[in-house]
Amino acid sequence: MPVRILFVCYENICCSPMAEGAFGHAASLHGAGGFFEVESAGTVCYQSGSSPDHRAVRSAERHGIDISSIRAQCIDDLDLGRFDRIFAMDAENHRDMLDALDGLPVPVHMMTDFAHSDAGAEIEDPYYGSEEGFGRTMEQLLRSATGIVSALREAYELPIGELQAGAIFHHTGNGDGR
Repeated sequence: MPVRILFVCYENICCSPMAEGAFGHAASLHGAGGFFEVESAGTVCYQSGSSPDHRAVRSAERHGIDISSIRAQCIDDLDLGRFDRIFAMDAENHRDMLDALDGLPVPVHMMTDFAHSDAGAEIEDPYYGSEEGFGRTMEQLLRSATGIVSALREAYELPIGELQAGAIFHHTGNGDGR
C-alpha cells in the first residue's frame, strides 16, 4: 500500500504543485517513486480546476519535471483522513491544516522539516515576485523533497533502490490534481 502524501499551500497554483512535482522527482531519482501517492491542494477554493501558474510550470521544467497536468484542488473537497502525511508550505497553511483536520491523526509537517539546511523554514511564495523567485522556490522545494523522501523511506521501512541518474518525473494524474 503506497504512502499517501499531500502538499498544501494557499491556492494550489504555485508552491504546492511545484512541491508535488519536486517530491515525485526526488522519489523517482531514489528508486522510490512507486511507494508514494502524491497530491497537492490549496487551503482556499477559488482556484479549483486551474492550471499551475505558468512560471511554476517553467521553473519545474528547468529541472525535467512536468507539472502542467496538475489542476488546483481545495482541501475542503478531499478526505484528509486518507493521507499518511501532510506537508504545508508556511506557518499559516500549517495552522489551517491542523484546523481542517479537526483531530484526525494525520501528521502535519512544514515542507522544510526534513531539509537539513532549511529545517523549519517557510517556503517562499513566489507569486507576486519575479521568475527568479520561482527558481529559488523550486530549489528550496527540491532540497526539501529529497529530505522528505529519505525520512519517509526510513520511517516506513521502504526498500532502498538505486539512485536513478537523470530520472525525470512526469505527473500522471487524472487532470484534477490526483
